[in-house]
Formats: sequence, C-alpha cells, structure tokens
Amino acid sequence: MKFFYYLKACTILLTPHFILKARKHFFLKKYYSKYNNEDLQFRLNYYNKLKQNKPLTEKATNLAKHKLKNVNYSKVYYFDSYEYTRYFPKNLNWKFAPGDITDLQQEPTIVKSRPISQDNENSILLKLNKIRHFIFVNDKSKFENKIPKILFRGAAHGKPIRQKFIEMYVNNPMCDVKDTAKDSINPINWQSKPISIKEQLKYRYIMAIEGNDVASNLKWIMSSNSIAVMPRPKYETWFMEGTLIPNHHYIEIKDDFSDLIERVNFYEQNPELAKNIIKNANEYVKQFKDKKREKLLGILVMKKYFEKTGQL
Repeated sequence: MKFFYYLKACTILLTPHFILKARKHFFLKKYYSKYNNEDLQFRLNYYNKLKQNKPLTEKATNLAKHKLKNVNYSKVYYFDSYEYTRYFPKNLNWKFAPGDITDLQQEPTIVKSRPISQDNENSILLKLNKIRHFIFVNDKSKFENKIPKILFRGAAHGKPIRQKFIEMYVNNPMCDVKDTAKDSINPINWQSKPISIKEQLKYRYIMAIEGNDVASNLKWIMSSNSIAVMPRPKYETWFMEGTLIPNHHYIEIKDDFSDLIERVNFYEQNPELAKNIIKNANEYVKQFKDKKREKLLGILVMKKYFEKTGQL
C-alpha cells in the first residue's frame, strides 16, 4: 500500500500547473453535475461549516510556500493536502494544522481531526493521512463464524483512557485485550506485538478506543463483518464520526467502559440485531469508496474555504 501511495504522490508532484487548471474546470463541470445531490451538499457543509465570511489573519501562509522542502511534519499530510491545494492559485492564503488536532481553531484552519462540537466551524476537515485512516477490508468471514469475544489491540502508553480499559478487562474471560506499545510499562502478560487486521477480524467484537484523537481502526471495522464497540466518539475526521448513530452503526458503551460485558452479551443473545448493525455500518462506509466523488469533495471543500475567507 505504501509503495503505491508514494508512487501516486510523486505523479501528483510532477503534474504541471497549467494542466491542473484545465483539469479542475473539466473535473468540476463533469462530476459536479453527476454528484450534485443532497448527500454531496450535506458532506461539503459538514466538513466546511463556514457560513459567514471570515478573513484570515497575518498568521496565514501562502500556498506558494506549501512545498515538500518546507515540510517539518509527516510527509503524508503534505501529499494528501497538496492533492487538493494544487488546483488553486498559489497566491491564495490558508491556515493548515497537520497532525492529531483535538482543540478548536481560532480562525479557519484545514485539519485532519477536530472535536465533535457545535463550535467547530473554524476546523475545516480534509481527507488527510489517508494511508493510516482510510483502510477498508473485504471480510468474507460471517459474523456467526467468528470468535465470540471482545478484542482490543492498541498502544496504551501515554493514553490514559486505553490504559484504564486494559486494566479493567485484561483478565476478563470474554476479552482478548493487550497493549501493543513498544514502550509499555504494563506487565509482560498484558503486552503483545501488533497483530494484522486479518487476525483481528477473527473476532466478533472489536474495541475502537480513541487515542490521540479518533480511533483509526473504526473505518476498517465498520467495513467488515465484525462490530465496532466504543463509547460515543469525542473527535471526528473526514469519516464524519459525529454522524454515527449509536447501536445502529456500532455498539455504544459508557465512557467508563463499565457496561461492556452487559452490552456485548445482549447482542450475543440477539444475533439478528448484531447483524443489522453490521449491515448499517457497511452501508455507511460505501459513501467513502467512490474515489471520484471523494476527490470532488476535497476540491469543493478547499474552494469553499477560499471563498469564505474572501479570496475567491
């Protein structure tokens, strides 16, 4: 996956600007007419909630400076953002905050993640760090054939919520719970090397616990025949975690994890309800698999960003 990701990134970097300009108009004209519907408009306005014009301050930077040689953060954030910014004039300004963002922004800023809040309109979501966050699977194992246990594999060091969960359930017979952090301070029998997604999908129930921001495994769990189990999310990305419906797209548990066994036992005793959650989750994921529409949305989010900051 990484090989093809970076191969595509290099191709993007080498495309001349005059070709991009023509391609942008062609792309918008052809695909916007095809995808011009309520779902597209909802997603555009969900990612970019700006309603009033909000000029940027002097803290904004010029797109002309958005170059690989100037990057002092993970290069995937550069490649993923440049995939969309390259379609716009380099004299435009923007504010960009790469990484795991968990606080609200003071002015319109492009981010990968943001708090789920009524006051997050300055945090404009773009599809960033795709290689880590947007992995989907083709799971051929039926729910009833999977191991009837709750699985968790994740780094807990420096993540108090995950550490608390491991302490609560590492010895529970219904759970297979391990800390995969290389610098773990937990007992050896609480630790494990990371296991593949294929191995994790042998289990019926998989914990999706937020770490630095969102739970990055949520996307592939919801594309599988296993079920995501988690408290109501506090952060969201391009996946629009804030729109997920508890006990419709995932099994909701309390923030303190205290009702985990009770909730999972309910679905063990009601397998048809469990399968409905899987069906709903799979349906939700489908909207992110249309690559042309995803690209169009990314361009439209940036177009609206430059318009609402008074530049287009």
